[in-house]
Amino acid sequence: MVTADKVTIDRILVHTKVIEPGMLVRDLFLECSRAQVQALPYQTKTGRLAGRITLKNVLRVSCLPQHMIDLAPLLGAQLSCVDSAAEKAREILGNPVEPYVQPLPKTIESTAPLIKALAVMEKNDTSYIFVVDEGVYRGIITIQAIAHRMTQL
Repeated sequence: MVTADKVTIDRILVHTKVIEPGMLVRDLFLECSRAQVQALPYQTKTGRLAGRITLKNVLRVSCLPQHMIDLAPLLGAQLSCVDSAAEKAREILGNPVEPYVQPLPKTIESTAPLIKALAVMEKNDTSYIFVVDEGVYRGIITIQAIAHRMTQL
């Protein structure tokens, strides 16, 4: 059994791959699905973390015209913006990741207390935070991983 004073960032860290230039949205979706996370860091060819790519942003940019977002409360149940969902999915999955890169959010070091990770997530209205030690990506902490760990205490 794990005691509360032994729960550290390292014990909750979800190890993931990073997204690199030349990868496809399919690679992002597969890794996010495998690790059960909603975002991954993006690094340049030189290995520098330069941004993030989120599932939410890929789907918003690829599937939702701004007018649909603006009129969301008025949209009916019989609405479709594509003729073939499978064809649209194949198109999105084959896209390069670069157009979906967003700025790198606040990161945290693995030695920081878990409560700081929670505070930073809350301050930035997010449910995850990347863990970076001296410029090296170590993994991601998610609200889901924290909740799961709490059930083990």
